[in-house]
Amino acid sequence: MKEEDFILTPAQHGEGREIAAIDLGSNSFHMIVARIVNGSIQILSRLKQKVQLAEGLDENSVLNQAAITRGVNCLSLFAERLQGFPPENVNVVGTYTLRRAINNDEFLRQAQAVFPYPINIISGQTEAKMIYSGVSHTQPESGRKLVIDIGGGSTEIVIGDDFEPLIAESRHMGCVSFAKKFFPNGEISQENFNRTYQSAVNKIEDLAFEYRQLGWQAVLGSSGTIKTVHQVISAVLDPDGLITAGRLDQLIKRVLTVHHFDQLKLAGLNEDRIDVFVPGLAILNAVFDVFQIEQMRYSDGALREGVMYGLEKTFQVSNIRQRTAEALAAQFNLDRAQAERVRQTARLLSEQFSDWKRLELTEEMREILLWAALLHEVGLVINHQGVQRHSAYILQNSELPGFDKEQQCLLATLIRFHIKPFKLPEIGQFARYDNSDVLALLRLLRLAVLFNKSRQASVPISQISLKTDRTSKAWQLKFAEGYLSNNPLNYNELQLEQSILRDIGIRLDFE
Repeated sequence: MKEEDFILTPAQHGEGREIAAIDLGSNSFHMIVARIVNGSIQILSRLKQKVQLAEGLDENSVLNQAAITRGVNCLSLFAERLQGFPPENVNVVGTYTLRRAINNDEFLRQAQAVFPYPINIISGQTEAKMIYSGVSHTQPESGRKLVIDIGGGSTEIVIGDDFEPLIAESRHMGCVSFAKKFFPNGEISQENFNRTYQSAVNKIEDLAFEYRQLGWQAVLGSSGTIKTVHQVISAVLDPDGLITAGRLDQLIKRVLTVHHFDQLKLAGLNEDRIDVFVPGLAILNAVFDVFQIEQMRYSDGALREGVMYGLEKTFQVSNIRQRTAEALAAQFNLDRAQAERVRQTARLLSEQFSDWKRLELTEEMREILLWAALLHEVGLVINHQGVQRHSAYILQNSELPGFDKEQQCLLATLIRFHIKPFKLPEIGQFARYDNSDVLALLRLLRLAVLFNKSRQASVPISQISLKTDRTSKAWQLKFAEGYLSNNPLNYNELQLEQSILRDIGIRLDFE
């Protein structure tokens, strides 16, 4: 990442524009209501209702009246929330079931009576591209990505670079439609599972060569099935929630020990997903095998986020975290000069620290440290007393596009303990990051804040040497000659920090 990407520049201020994005899926209808403020999106509410349209689609592609009624009733509820919204601020898309239903005009006719906004029934390829947009605008991964979305009636498979999809496909297989076809009575058997898996393989194996030729650097999965698998893995197998072929095999073995959907008792499996979990698991297993995927991370951005970002054309930026930081800086009126001073010091110190336990995460951890340095004072908008608690609360509970959940938690944790005494157990445990790495990041941030406590009166540190021992518990700082004697406030702060760290078994020496 380029150095200038971290600099907070003056942001344009303007009145918020409220928008809404609605995804009429085969399993559930979703609505997001958001506000565009300072060039970023603030989520105001999320509404979801299980409708299971695909369950009402017969072998002749006719949507029955019961399914239509469920959908129309849901849209009636959405319409209440959208009262006063102009049509240009509402984007509604219908997906697999509505594009397959030969009588979708009847659904649209009945919907129009209660829902005064146009519904766009989109093609499978358009859906795939919108899903990719939603993932790209909300997740931290850059470069080439493979994005998989297993919905109620279809599965979308996309490869793209940054924000640009290169190849996008949609195939007629989903957790609701396959539940209806292969598990008609909710009965679980090896035979039913194998038939589901093989049907999924048959529908996507023609894509394997071209997709593998393009290749990818990261694999992301979105929507209900993949979210549920991620939740179950987090609760049952590993808190990092990473989806791998081996972990899928373990889940498959577990579900095949019972004989009916009603008997599924898995931590992390929500009640409203029980009747579609097994067919969804079979589809995901087929996707892993056909594309030879090693691991997949869950993305909470999906089609509805893609629909939402499509309402505003100014969001495509090279660095999503930069856009997020700009919005926070404007919203909470950050002292940008002070943020930049702390960031520069954090960068200077972090470049001299190399004793990371998780070497493969070095760049990621350093980036989060620099974002923490920039955003550590957002809580001043509440009160300077306890600013570290206020700042951490804001960042832990805000929508932060560009940061996944673990990164957001690390960001908030660093900021929570960037000043004042603390105890090691208070830092908590992380699934992805080693405890000693988190502690190192925290110490670096505390020092960066300490050296700039005088704000505009702070003397920039151009020469500082940081040395650590093998255990990383003993740090030594060496300054340019005369620095400490000429900066008695910093000297006193270092003595206080030395005492705080000594109380938790960590040494800090300086000269």
